[in-house]
Amino acid sequence: MTPRSLFRAAAVAELVTWTMLIAGMVLKYGLDAGDWGVRIGGGVHGFVFLAYLVVTTVVAVNRRWSFGALVLGWASAVVPYATVPFEVAVARRGMLEGPWRRGSEGPAGFWDRLLFFVVRRPVVSIGIGVVAVALVFSGLLVVGPPVPARD
Repeated sequence: MTPRSLFRAAAVAELVTWTMLIAGMVLKYGLDAGDWGVRIGGGVHGFVFLAYLVVTTVVAVNRRWSFGALVLGWASAVVPYATVPFEVAVARRGMLEGPWRRGSEGPAGFWDRLLFFVVRRPVVSIGIGVVAVALVFSGLLVVGPPVPARD
C-alpha cells in the first residue's frame, strides 16, 4: 500500500463515518428515533477520526509536509466531508507521490526514525496503532460525550 492509497482510504473512511454520524443525528433529532444511531455512528466515526489523524501524521512525516499542511490535514477531519477534498488537493500538488521512505540520506531525527520503524514493520506497527487508537478512544468514552447529556 502506497502513502497515496493509504491516505485516500483514510479520507474516504472519514467521509463515510461522517455520513453515519449525521444520519444518526437525523434519526435522533429529526425523527425522534432514539439515540442508537448517534451511538453507533458516533462511535465508529470517533474511532475512524482518530485513525485518520494517525494516518495523516504518518503520511505527512513520510512526504515531509510542512507543519501547516499537517495541521490543515488534521483540521479537514473536523469539518464534515472535508477529508476527500483535502486529499484531492494534496494529491494534485504531488504531496502524496512516491513510495514509503525506508531510510534517510542524512541525519534522521526522532520522527524519521519512528517512520522507518513503521515502514519496516507494518504488521507490528498496525497492531500498535490500532491498540493506541483503541486506548485513546476508550479513554474518551470514559470521559463522556463532547456535549452534556440531554434530560
